[in-house]
Amino acid sequence: MKIKRFFAPDMRQAIKMVREELGSDAVILSNKNVEGGVEIVAARDYDEQQIQAGLQQQEKKKIIREEAKTETFTKPVQRRSPVQSSVTASAKKTLPIQREAPRQRVEWSQEPALVEMKDELKQIRRVIDVHLSESDWMNGARANPARIELLKRLRNAGFSTEVSLESVNCLSEQDDTESGLRRVQQRLANQLPIADDHLLEHGGVVALVGPTGVGKTTTIAKLAARYRLKYGSKQIALVTTDNYRIGAFEQLSTYGRILDVPVRAASTAEELDNVLNSFIDRKLVLIDTAGMGQRDNRLSQQFALFKECQTTIKSYLVLSAATQARGLDEAIRIFDGFDPQSCILTKTDETFSLGAAVSSLIKSQLPLAWITDGQQVPEDLHMARPNRLLNECFSAEDSDYNSAETFNYEAWVAQANV
Repeated sequence: MKIKRFFAPDMRQAIKMVREELGSDAVILSNKNVEGGVEIVAARDYDEQQIQAGLQQQEKKKIIREEAKTETFTKPVQRRSPVQSSVTASAKKTLPIQREAPRQRVEWSQEPALVEMKDELKQIRRVIDVHLSESDWMNGARANPARIELLKRLRNAGFSTEVSLESVNCLSEQDDTESGLRRVQQRLANQLPIADDHLLEHGGVVALVGPTGVGKTTTIAKLAARYRLKYGSKQIALVTTDNYRIGAFEQLSTYGRILDVPVRAASTAEELDNVLNSFIDRKLVLIDTAGMGQRDNRLSQQFALFKECQTTIKSYLVLSAATQARGLDEAIRIFDGFDPQSCILTKTDETFSLGAAVSSLIKSQLPLAWITDGQQVPEDLHMARPNRLLNECFSAEDSDYNSAETFNYEAWVAQANV
């Protein structure tokens, strides 16, 4: 184990000296304030097995010393008569031998004080690493003000901290705000997964799944109307598995009457198989599912319904752009039980921060197939185009953008990490 003492004007420089001298695996043993700065004692090659073996050896030596002392201070043996000796021997045979209970030894690595010290050192190290990384980033950002300006615009558009930082890190020192914005948009467009979807050409059995209130039924009506205009009403059918919501079947039946297409309901896997077999001559079958919250226990029943069905069903996850980032991430995680191949982003006209939805899709790499931006059937349905979506992100942000507003990078990162 190599131990060394370091002196520096402040803690940051001391930590930097430790890293350069002993490496990132060094352990800080102590630190204190001294005249002119701080003093740190650090160690490298902190071999726990070697220390434990040494402690065990010391423990054995201590036991041997105690036994030697006990033998030294015992009383001298007195000579006894044959009668006393026989009585003593018989007493020893009758009395049980009392042995001292073995001492419970505590592993030194599990000592509460040592464990607490280790946890504190890890926490201090984590805080220092974050502080140093943020400080280095800010020093570089001040040399290129365009980065701070673009971070502010990404924040106003709703993009996550992680996606924003990765986007501006691609900029060079020569980029100004406008050229940097174009590069950032192109990087985001390349990262956003887009589905190569041919639903309205090839058809199939398709189910729309997702949380409650995201517009699944209306989106089904838009897809059905668009398909009917191209292939006629004889090539399409509608099915609902929503037997929880009052009026769910009636709402879909209304669209069915308007479009002149049949509508059926199914609540079990057997019923769903029978309904789909009856529509085997239809080129496209759209299935509307029950809208449930991410924590609804009945979701498992919906998962089982589709897994037990004998017909291959392609699932689309429907997400609302008006949902907050955490809600979008949770919905993508929870509804993964349906194994969605792609997603449909709805209500893009009801939010000014499309960046949250784009960040969630980039993070999950769930391909985007369709976008809806209104209630009109079937006009407000569009195939996903990344450049168009990103233009909408920043055009909405431009309407509420104030270049004179002060942007506090440290506070933004700290709030995002809470």
